[in-house]
Amino acid sequence: MGFFDFLKQANINQGIEEYKRTAGAVLLDVRTPQEYQEGHIPESKNVPLQQLNNVVSVAKNTEIPLFVYCYSGARSRQATGLLQRMGYSKVNN
Repeated sequence: MGFFDFLKQANINQGIEEYKRTAGAVLLDVRTPQEYQEGHIPESKNVPLQQLNNVVSVAKNTEIPLFVYCYSGARSRQATGLLQRMGYSKVNN
């Protein structure tokens, strides 16, 4: 792991393909409702970062695979850590 590895962005298309291949997975958009309404990935569920404790409305079981995204990757990175601390074990940014 290099010093600047945190700057590397994940390929969103790769993540979407992995999501589609994962049975029972939830695609989680952690942007604001306004951002979500302006455009989002089909099939994604909107749970804004500030309301992440409401994730149980779309993922009741902590074993459900979650694929998290936002616009730049900053909020999804934050959400990934929060979800893991909440007990979700299969979280992908």
